[in-house]
Amino acid sequence: MAEPMILDGNDVSKRIKDKLALQVAALEQKGVRPCLATILVGDDPASATYVRMKGNACKRLGIESKKIELPKETTTKELLAVIRELNNDSSVHGILLQHPVPSQIDERAAFDEIAIEKDVDGVTTLGFAQNAFGFAHYPSCTPAAILAILDHYQLPIEGKHAVVVGRSPILGKPVSQMLLNRNATVTICHSRTENVSDFVEKADIVVAAVGKPNFIQGEWIKSGAVVLDAGYNKGNIGDCEYDGCAQRASAITPVPGGVGPVTISMLLKHTVEAAERSV
Repeated sequence: MAEPMILDGNDVSKRIKDKLALQVAALEQKGVRPCLATILVGDDPASATYVRMKGNACKRLGIESKKIELPKETTTKELLAVIRELNNDSSVHGILLQHPVPSQIDERAAFDEIAIEKDVDGVTTLGFAQNAFGFAHYPSCTPAAILAILDHYQLPIEGKHAVVVGRSPILGKPVSQMLLNRNATVTICHSRTENVSDFVEKADIVVAAVGKPNFIQGEWIKSGAVVLDAGYNKGNIGDCEYDGCAQRASAITPVPGGVGPVTISMLLKHTVEAAERSV
């Protein structure tokens, strides 16, 4: 088997950002600066790091980053009030509530309080439904990144059998819908699926989104399959056993440097597009 094509997320991300820079400059000519508001509840260090990374990415592109930090004791009612305030702020174009929130908060209620026109992270129930029907402006960012990588490298989707391992409402489920809308045949596996390997070994496209390090084994991969690893576990380890999967795959995303950088770029893209729609 020849060496697989490495699906370089940093390259895809750069191309997206280069185009966004032109869009941001055009908006500035109209007196509009795209603004992403990020809400961080509590003091989880990993969440704080993610918020800081997103804020830095915004600033590099000329997008305003408005950071709201709330104490870990915040109630659902208090959080909803903050979100409503941001919904009513015309200078804010996108709202991101960092996941996870403290256990006393009704996370679904908080997500669904975000106005659909500002749901740039694709977390609302309405946004999920629009994505299922194929007309969401802002699908969840990691699924959008996976589709962007496939399109960038001109990897065919139509007619292919895609196996998605994972069913989270912001990754496994929406990416399955997006692939289905692009005429793939989609199988969804999850933690309760028996003999997952039996499904994966039949896949033309494998999306690993299960949140378990090295879960997808190299011997499961069909020769010539395309592997997209959306996992990011402690120690920069993906959900796929990389070396083994790379021996069989025709194309594969590395971890880090694969899906992750494109995910952040899609968040920026959605924020800029929301600003354009506000003009």
